[in-house]
Amino acid sequence: MKLRRPLGILLLFALAPIACAQEYPSRPIRLIAPSAPGSPPDVVARILAERLTAQLGQPVVVENRPGAIGTIGLAALAKATPDGYTLGMIGMPHVVAPSLISPLPYDTLRDLAPVGQAIWSSNILVVHRDSPWRSLDDLIAAAKASPGRLTFASGGNAAPAHLAGESFKLRAGIDIVHVPFKGTVPGVTAVLGKQVDMMFATTGVVAGHLKAGTLRALAAVAPSRLSAYPDVPTMSELGYARFDVRDWHGVVAPAATPKEIIAKLAGEMHKAISQSQVRERLLAAMYEPVYDSGPEQFGELIRSELEKWRKVVREAGVRAD
Repeated sequence: MKLRRPLGILLLFALAPIACAQEYPSRPIRLIAPSAPGSPPDVVARILAERLTAQLGQPVVVENRPGAIGTIGLAALAKATPDGYTLGMIGMPHVVAPSLISPLPYDTLRDLAPVGQAIWSSNILVVHRDSPWRSLDDLIAAAKASPGRLTFASGGNAAPAHLAGESFKLRAGIDIVHVPFKGTVPGVTAVLGKQVDMMFATTGVVAGHLKAGTLRALAAVAPSRLSAYPDVPTMSELGYARFDVRDWHGVVAPAATPKEIIAKLAGEMHKAISQSQVRERLLAAMYEPVYDSGPEQFGELIRSELEKWRKVVREAGVRAD
């Protein structure tokens, strides 16, 4: 009997993770969007949450925690109980934040566990329809002729539009001035109002303006031409190889979350994104669904993007708001 009891206890501990994964979830899940309602992380989070609620049989509730380039929401996630009942969205601006804000109340690689990437989001360089620049070469020539005169908008420091603009400055060897706004829509509005000269805007926000002809597209920031804009050349095609400044978003959990729960969530995410109704909603919002991302792939993306943007921030002298 004395030998059986320890063996039984050992078996109990060995089977505990399996039981945990099978029983999970047994109550509502909180999904933190570290941004304001209507922002890309929030939109993607709500599309995912609706489908995951149906698949998991428990409510997945989106909670907005904006501020400090998303670090307020991600700090709350890092400190949450690692039981799979608090998850969060992470995107490109949030891996730029560690290079701009010091010290952070968490370590991106140490305190957050990747679950999976959900989407890619591409930017497109736009100018006003009355702009004299009809090509990227026209714009670069004007910038070189008048250093420091041309301006580019963004939705704020460390936003994809800002990083694309800074990368453009470095690669083209030009001096254009960054004008940050509180969100992508105000930035686009400034281009429409001729308050700024250009913007590397997200395709979803400018789609209607491009269709109406109030904005003109000069180049796409993507590995290949965008299906919605097949006539717009990529930056790579125009001589700027590997100019890949794409936003992306995915799901992370507190670092100590059991691997079995991470694996279950990754599988459910893949299942959700593969559903036609989810895919159609993401595409309608001008997001490219990602079907082949799990914890390992997403973790590698996060690591590579942290290093990539650390270099850009240092070379361009980017500062936080």
